[in-house]
Amino acid sequence: MTENLPPCPKCSCEYTYEMNALVVCPECGHEWVPADGGTEDGEGAGERVVKDAVGNVLRDGDSVVVVKALKVKGSPSGIKAGTKVRNIRLVDGVAGHDIDCKIDGFGAMQLKSSVVKKA
Repeated sequence: MTENLPPCPKCSCEYTYEMNALVVCPECGHEWVPADGGTEDGEGAGERVVKDAVGNVLRDGDSVVVVKALKVKGSPSGIKAGTKVRNIRLVDGVAGHDIDCKIDGFGAMQLKSSVVKKA
């Protein structure tokens, strides 16, 4: 655990703690990435970073490639590894599904960032 964690930029609480890559304030519940400093009124700094299976940072509009075969309910065939997905959109999805996209032959669906890599 690192020493000298920064105080909360929202409420100035000194009792912040680390949780994975974030710093968390126990009093107001604000979470931020310490490299960003947590500024911009405490809202913009909490922007989450979505990484693919190999650690590349993903952004809206990127193209990705599926790295493992995926089963799809209601479809006799799943999504094959190597399928390219264009123009993704990052969302706060359910159960870790943080990519919203359209896949040719399947339509609109959500994917987990852990099963794709940046193209």
